[in-house]
Amino acid sequence: MAQSSKLISQSLKQINMKHLEKIYDKILDDKSLEERLNLWRREGKTIVFSNGCFDILHRGHVEYLSKAADLGDKLIIGLNTDDSVKRLKGPSRPVNDEKARAVVLAALEFVDAVVFFEEDTPYNLIKNVQPDILVKGNDYKVKDIVGYDIVTAKGGKVETIELVNGFSTTNILEKTNSQL
Repeated sequence: MAQSSKLISQSLKQINMKHLEKIYDKILDDKSLEERLNLWRREGKTIVFSNGCFDILHRGHVEYLSKAADLGDKLIIGLNTDDSVKRLKGPSRPVNDEKARAVVLAALEFVDAVVFFEEDTPYNLIKNVQPDILVKGNDYKVKDIVGYDIVTAKGGKVETIELVNGFSTTNILEKTNSQL
């Protein structure tokens, strides 16, 4: 009985939230993530996980993430921190800081949670999340996707999604720089 009362209370809280509050409510720290995962698992939800820098959100990102969300009930995005992006992409990146990137991702209706990770790969985050489905773009081979071993060991699936040609943050930055 207490469990169902807690669920009703959380649902009412969500209904009474303003739009911006709902966005910020999706940006989770480790403790909040654990609580949310426990709730979703009790509800029998299928957890989908993907990750990236998402420096300048574009059509390719939106189509990719919407297709990822269609694979399950709850989509969690692992978001590289600013330091992680700098190590991976170079000193001029990210263009948008981690908080700005998290807010934009969380504003997407099909994204249920955004969680930061500091490492170069989300391996430890995937180990904590234990998603049912792990998703990356089809520029990766399934067996080369970080976390493949974790997800498949528990009987989960690793999927790739076709990327939209001509849309990448690097292409956008190159086009912008050539116009300056």
